[in-house]
Amino acid sequence: MKRFTRAAVSLAAPLAAAQFVVGATAPAAAAAPQPVRVPSGVTAGYVVFDRQAGKVIANRQVHHRFRSASVVKVLIAIDYLERRKGAIPAADAALLATMLRGSDDDAATALWRRGGQGKIVQRMSRKIGLTDTAPPPAAKPGFWGYTAISALDIARVYRYLLDTAQPRVRDAVMGHLRQAQQCATDGFDQYFGIPRGVPRPWAVKQGWSGYGSVPPVKCVRSASSSTGMAPRGAAGPATIGASATDLTAVTTGPAGLAVNLTAGLTAGLRSDLTAGRAAGLTTGRAASLRRGNAVDFSRPVLHTTGVIGDRFIMVVLTTQPAGASYGSSATRLTALARDLYRSVR
Repeated sequence: MKRFTRAAVSLAAPLAAAQFVVGATAPAAAAAPQPVRVPSGVTAGYVVFDRQAGKVIANRQVHHRFRSASVVKVLIAIDYLERRKGAIPAADAALLATMLRGSDDDAATALWRRGGQGKIVQRMSRKIGLTDTAPPPAAKPGFWGYTAISALDIARVYRYLLDTAQPRVRDAVMGHLRQAQQCATDGFDQYFGIPRGVPRPWAVKQGWSGYGSVPPVKCVRSASSSTGMAPRGAAGPATIGASATDLTAVTTGPAGLAVNLTAGLTAGLRSDLTAGRAAGLTTGRAASLRRGNAVDFSRPVLHTTGVIGDRFIMVVLTTQPAGASYGSSATRLTALARDLYRSVR
C-alpha cells in the first residue's frame, strides 16, 4: 500500500496557478504520515489546507477534474452576492438559503440562468485564479452540475471566501454552509463525508450526481445529526448504510511525491496568472492541460467539501465505481474523509 505525502510547503506568494515539484521528498524531520486508504474502484482528489500552519498538509491528484454536481452552488452564490449591489430581495435570500443549506436544484437553476450560466464560472475563475475549473460542455449550458472542478480549485474557493471576499459575502455563504441540513430538499441524505466522519463545528457543501432523482431510501433526520458525527465505527448516513467491506486499499500516488503549492492556496489572491507563467503555465498551456484532463460524465460522483472549525479546509472529490449505490458510495467517502482527518490531526 502506498501512502500520500504530507506536503511541507511555504505559502508566501500570491494565489495564481499552482506550481508543482514532483519527485521531491518531505523533510526528514516531518512526522511520518499515516496511511489513507482510497477504496478500490474510486478515483479521488483531495486537499487539506491548515490555515493555522499556512500550508497544505495532505494532497492527492489535486488537479484531477471532476464534474462538480452541487459543489458549484458555492460559486453561484458568491457570484450572485458580489454582483448584487444593495439589499438582497427576500425572494433571492430564500433561494440562496435553500440552495446552500438544502442543496436545492431548482434554486440553483434559477440563479444559474439569471447569472448567465457558464459566465458565472468564467467570472469566478478569473477572479479567484482557478486553473482547472471550466463551464459545462457547450452542448449542455444549463447543466450547472457538469461544471469541471478540481480539489485544488475548490480549496482556493474556500480560501477566497475566508480571507478575501467581502465580509457580507463571506458571512452569508459560510453562515448557510454552517447550517447545512441533513436531508436535502430532494430527499437525499447529505450527511456523508465530513458531516459523518469529522466532529463539529464544520461548514460544508456536498455534491452528488448519477444516483437518480429519487433516493433509494428517503432521508429521515437522525438524532446524531445534531452532533454531526456518527458513532465510532459508523461510516455512512444512518438511513443509507452499506457494508464496510467495500473499503479495500488502493494506491495513493507515487511514493515520495511532494507538491509545492507555494503559489497555490494563500492570501492576497490575484486573478492573473503571473506565478503560473513564471512556472511555464501560460493561459494556453492551462487550456491544453484541461483538454488532456477529461471529465468523466458517466460514472457517479460524490463530493464532500468545507471548513472544519476555523483551521482546516478539506476538499475530497470522488468518482465512484460504475453502478455504485448511493449508500455504498457514502460509506466509502465517509471512511476516506474520516481517515484523512485523523491522519492530519
